[in-house]
Amino acid sequence: MKLFHLSFIMFSLCICATAQTSKKQLKIERAEVAPKIDGVLDDAIWANAQEAGDFIQFRPNINVKETEVNKTVVKLAYDNSALYVSAHLYDDPTKIAKQLSSRDNFGNADFFGFIVNPNNDAQNDTEFFVLASGTQADAISSPSVGEDFGWNSVWSSAVQIVADGWIVEMKIPYRCLRFDNNNIETWGIQFHRRFRRDESQYTWNPIDVSKGNFGLYHGELKGLSDLDPPTRLSLYPFVSTVQNDFDGVYESNFNAGLDVKYGITENFTLDATLIPDFSQAGFDNITLNLGPFEQTFSEQRQFFTEGVDLFSKGDLFFSRRVGSAPITDPVTSANEEVVDFPESVKVLNAIKVSGRTKGGLGLGFFNSFTEKSEATIENIDTGDRRKEVVEPFTNYNIIVVDQQFNGNSSIGIINTNVTRKGSFRDANVTAITSDITNKRNTYQIRGDIKMSNINLETGTLTGFSSFVAARKAHGNFRYSIDHNYADTKFDPNDLGLQFRNNYNNLGIDINYRTFEPSGIWNRYFANFYVNYTMLAEPNTFTGFGLGLSANGTTKKLNDIGGNINLLPGKQYDYFEPRKEGSFFIRENGVNLNGWWNSNNNKKISLSVNIGAETLLEDGRDYFDYWFGLGPQIRFNDKFMISYFFYRDHYLGDRGYVTQVDDDVIFGDRDREEIEQTFNASYNFNPNHTLSLTLRNYWGTVKYEDQLFSLQKDGRVTNTTGYTTTSIPDNPDINFSTWNFDLSYSWQFAPGSFVTALYRNQLFNFDTAARDSYTQSIDTLFKQPINNVFSLKLQYFLDYNQIAGIFKK
Repeated sequence: MKLFHLSFIMFSLCICATAQTSKKQLKIERAEVAPKIDGVLDDAIWANAQEAGDFIQFRPNINVKETEVNKTVVKLAYDNSALYVSAHLYDDPTKIAKQLSSRDNFGNADFFGFIVNPNNDAQNDTEFFVLASGTQADAISSPSVGEDFGWNSVWSSAVQIVADGWIVEMKIPYRCLRFDNNNIETWGIQFHRRFRRDESQYTWNPIDVSKGNFGLYHGELKGLSDLDPPTRLSLYPFVSTVQNDFDGVYESNFNAGLDVKYGITENFTLDATLIPDFSQAGFDNITLNLGPFEQTFSEQRQFFTEGVDLFSKGDLFFSRRVGSAPITDPVTSANEEVVDFPESVKVLNAIKVSGRTKGGLGLGFFNSFTEKSEATIENIDTGDRRKEVVEPFTNYNIIVVDQQFNGNSSIGIINTNVTRKGSFRDANVTAITSDITNKRNTYQIRGDIKMSNINLETGTLTGFSSFVAARKAHGNFRYSIDHNYADTKFDPNDLGLQFRNNYNNLGIDINYRTFEPSGIWNRYFANFYVNYTMLAEPNTFTGFGLGLSANGTTKKLNDIGGNINLLPGKQYDYFEPRKEGSFFIRENGVNLNGWWNSNNNKKISLSVNIGAETLLEDGRDYFDYWFGLGPQIRFNDKFMISYFFYRDHYLGDRGYVTQVDDDVIFGDRDREEIEQTFNASYNFNPNHTLSLTLRNYWGTVKYEDQLFSLQKDGRVTNTTGYTTTSIPDNPDINFSTWNFDLSYSWQFAPGSFVTALYRNQLFNFDTAARDSYTQSIDTLFKQPINNVFSLKLQYFLDYNQIAGIFKK
C-alpha cells in the first residue's frame, strides 16, 4: 500500500497544467502627486487614468453584463509608496446596503474588492475589500487554503455615498504586498463587486465558475516601471494591563512588548512577536466531552491566525499546541495531592518567515519557545509542598518548501519539530504534499505522505500515514475517490492535531451542483457518499456508511439543507472502550437532520436546525433528537442583536464509564445539553465598536443503576454485578458554564487600537445530574466568579514615517 501511494503521487507530478484564457488588460499611470484618500475623485491623476469597466456577473447568473444604472468604473495609479484605487459604483443610494460591522465582517453591506497578484501565478492573491459602510476587510487567498481573513494589513480607504451610487478610494502601501522589483511588467488583478440585496456578484475579468480557481481568471495590470518601494518595516509596540479577581484572590499584571513585520526581501517577510501578549484572546466554548478524544478549540491569538497558509500544508500544524496545557501529569504518592497545575504554558516569543518567489517557490520558517512550567504538590499529612516540572523549556519549529506551477498545482515538503529540554519526549514529523490539476482544470489528484518520529526514553517510535484522492473538478456532475491510511505509531500531535491513528479508509463521493438559477433555486448542491473503514493493524473491518446531503439557496435568498446518514450492519468501535484490543459494537445507525436560514437581508431573520438519530438494534432503545433556533434582529445599520438556543437530548445512550481492574464498564445513560448564546453589537462608525457576548452551557449525564461489562466479542453483559454504587466514583455528571464578554475597540489611527475588555466566567462540575436546569443555574451562580478586566494600547509605526520625521 505504501509503494502504491508513492507511485501514484509521483505519477501525478508528471501531469502538466496550464490555463489559457483571454484576459482584459489595464494600463496604470504614475501619479506625480498622490491622490487624497477621501472618497472624492477630484485629484488630477483620476482625470486621465484608464478606466476598467464592463463588469460581468458570475453569481447567481453567469455572463450577464452590468447595466448602465449599476455599472462600475475603476481606475488605478501608483507611485513609489503605494498603489491607488478609485471606484465609482453606480446605484440607487436608497438601495445600497451599508450595515456597519467589525473589520473582516461583511455583514449586510455591499462591497467592492481589489484583488492583486504581483507574481501573476493565479495562486497567491492579496485581497482588499471596502464595504459601503466604510468597513475594511482583507485576506490572502490560494487554492489550497481558500481565503484567509486572519491576515491583516494596514492600508487606507474612504467611502462617500453620492447621488448616483457610492465611491471608494484606496491606498495600498507596498508593505502590504510581496513582489520582485525586477519582475513587475505584468501583475494579475481583479475587481469584485457585490450587491447585497440580491446577492449578485460581478467581476471585471469574466469568471468561469464551473472549473478552476478564481485566480486563473484575473486580468492583467500593465505599466508599472521604475519602482523604488520604501523599506518594509512595521513596528507594533503595545502596553497592556490585566486585572484578575477570583474567589477573593486579586492579581494585577502589566505588560509591554513589540510585534514586528519586516520585509527581508521584496518577496519574503519576517513576522515576530518578541514579548507576546495574548491576554485578550476570547473564551473557548467548552462543552461536556464524554468521548475518547480530546476537545479542541479554534485559534484566537492573532499572531497564530494571520499569514499561516504555508504552514498549513499537510495538516501538521495546530497552533493551539504552542502554549497549551503541559504534556505530563505529576507523579504523586498516596499521601500527596496536586494543589496547583498550570492551565497553559507561557509563550516566550515566536517568529514567522514566509514568502514566495516569482517562480512560485514558497519558503516558510516558524519558530517559538515556551517557558518551563511546574505543578505544585502538597503532602496531605505534613502540609509540605514541592514542585515538579510538567512541561520543560520547549522549542517549536516548522520548515516548509512548496513549489507552485502552472497556475493550479503545487508540490511541497513540510517538517515540524518539537524539542523539549531534558528527558521529556521530542517529536519530528515530515510530510510530502502534492496537489495536481490538469491543463484544462477538469481533473485533480491530491496526495500526502507523512512520517512521524517520537523520541522517548525507551526509544524512537516511527509512524506512517498517507492520503490520496482523485476527482473530477469541473461541470455540474462531479465525483471523487479517496484513500486515507495511518498505522498504529503515527503521531503528529506534539505540534499537529489528529484525533486517532490506526485506520485504513476508502471513500467515494458523487455530487451534482448548479451554477445558474433554475425554478425556485438560485443554486443547489446534492452529494451521495460511501465510506468503508478498517483498522490498519490488524487489517480488520470496522464500519460501512453511506448517505445523501443536499443544500441550496432559493431566489428569495433563503438557505435550506438536510442530510440522511446510514450505518448499516455492525459498526466496530475500537476507541470508545479506552483499552487496547477491545471494541464495542453498534448496529444499523440512522441519522436525519435538516436546517433552514431565512434571508438575513431582512430586519428580522431566523435560523432553525433539527435532527434525530437512532439505532435499529435488538435490545437497544436509543434515540437522540436535537433542535436549534436563532433569531437575528437588525434595528438599524449600527445596532444588531442575535440569540441562539440549542437543545440535544440523548435517550438510552450507551458508552464508557470506567475501568475496574481488567473490566471495561459501560452504562446506559440519558444525556441532555442546552446551550444559549446572545450577541449584541453597536458600531458607532467603522472604527468604534462595542460588542457583548453571553454564553451559557449546561450538560447532564444520568446513568441507569445497572452497569455492564464489555465482553471480548464487543457485546456487553449485566451479569457481572456492577452498579453505579459499586464502582469507586458516582458516574453521574452535571456540568455548566457561563461566559460574559464585553468589549470596546477604537481604531484611533491606521493599525492603532485601544481595546478594553471586561469578562467574567463561572464553572460548575458535580454529580447532581437529577437537578433541573433552573436548579443547576442556581448552583452555577453560587460558584466563585472569575472577573477579568484588560486594557491594551497598540500603536502602528511605519519605519518610513519615522525616518521622514528624523530627516525633517
